[in-house]
Amino acid sequence: MAGNRQYDFTEGSIMRKMILFAFPIFIGNLLQSSYQIIDSLWVGNLLGSTALGAVSISSTVVFTILSFVIGINSATLTVLSQRKGAEDEDGLKRSLNAFVFVLGTLSILLGVIGFVMAPHILTWMGTPESMMTDAVNYLRINFTGILFLFGYNFIGTVLRAIGDSKTPLRFITLAVLLNMILDPLFIAGFGWGMEGAAWATVLAQGSAFLFGIIYSIVKKGLPFTIPSLPPRAEFQRIFKLGLPSGVSMMAISGGVLAIMTVVTSFGETVVSGYGAAQRLDSLIMMPATTLGSAITSMSGQNIGASRWDRVGDIARSGLILIFSVSLTISALVFLGAELLMGMFVDDQATISFGAEYLRIVAFFYPFLGINFVLNGIVRSSGAVMQVLVLNIISFWALRFPLAWLFSSIYGETGIGIGVGCSFILSSAAAAAYFKFGKWRDIDIFRDEKQKG
Repeated sequence: MAGNRQYDFTEGSIMRKMILFAFPIFIGNLLQSSYQIIDSLWVGNLLGSTALGAVSISSTVVFTILSFVIGINSATLTVLSQRKGAEDEDGLKRSLNAFVFVLGTLSILLGVIGFVMAPHILTWMGTPESMMTDAVNYLRINFTGILFLFGYNFIGTVLRAIGDSKTPLRFITLAVLLNMILDPLFIAGFGWGMEGAAWATVLAQGSAFLFGIIYSIVKKGLPFTIPSLPPRAEFQRIFKLGLPSGVSMMAISGGVLAIMTVVTSFGETVVSGYGAAQRLDSLIMMPATTLGSAITSMSGQNIGASRWDRVGDIARSGLILIFSVSLTISALVFLGAELLMGMFVDDQATISFGAEYLRIVAFFYPFLGINFVLNGIVRSSGAVMQVLVLNIISFWALRFPLAWLFSSIYGETGIGIGVGCSFILSSAAAAAYFKFGKWRDIDIFRDEKQKG
């Protein structure tokens, strides 16, 4: 793979490489999130707050259904980054193509299941009747292109695992630019309404997926081959690491879905306001999610190279960086909450609730950053079952119950209070396991070493 601009994290300045490696991932995540933000802006302004609420609910469902595949995909970083750190090119090729077979098959199956089950899922969530038709249509169209969504994200994950965080920006930029152009054209120009927003996203993601495959093989030399049934050892490794990661993502997204059932109980205004707030809310989370992904690659390479001294330094640098960035962004969002909400809707009641929610949760996000940094390092060792337990605690033992409890006491205001309190408690659990857990004893390639 000559010619690739890749980082070797086993030597050199940790903080400098962390910033240089994480920044393109941040920009990519920012562009990625702009999909739903762009849809929300056009739908909210052209079709109204009811349609915006339908998009918000449907988007939550898409993430929930796809979360299992996304979780298994996260195991890609653990396996491939350790292969890279150990300089095992043959192992890298075997693992890569095993992931392609398994993840491609699963994404297609979940796409079919999601398309068929869409009305039933939305009904279970308590979707208001006024939003149901739009939500079902938007959801089903998104599921027809779910392989594209997964595909170009998977290619980006592979590149980041080997130390290249810049190339994925090309794919994401193409998709976002197409989406920006096609959204207003399909929604208003062709008069397709909600369906137009969904088809614009699917077409943009499909184009990025095809470009990503061609570019990665021709220009970057990634060792992709025609997918075939993987060797038993690789298949077992993927599922040993991937299944807990997939269930972990489902625990997270299921928790988000459960919180949405609390939100829907307060009616259309709160649903629309919460949906718009979540778009902005995700921007505050983005530095933490970005750094968590970057740190998994960085610590994975050092674990593969047995550089445990640098793994501790990565944790310290990551915590310093995430606190600095998160506090700055939180302050900006806190001060500009109503202005930012006004970008999505012009209904004053919707804006008021969304701004109140943002102001409550904004300064709790540095605590959430602790989770992403420390869990990113733990995950890179292969301790995926332990991360699953931490995520179950975070969402099902803390976030959902606290959101429900405080909302039952303080009304819709309590949703933000409960969510914020859960961030503090879950970060304490993550820190305790990082300090005292036995994740450092895990060796995901023990079987190969024993045979060797």
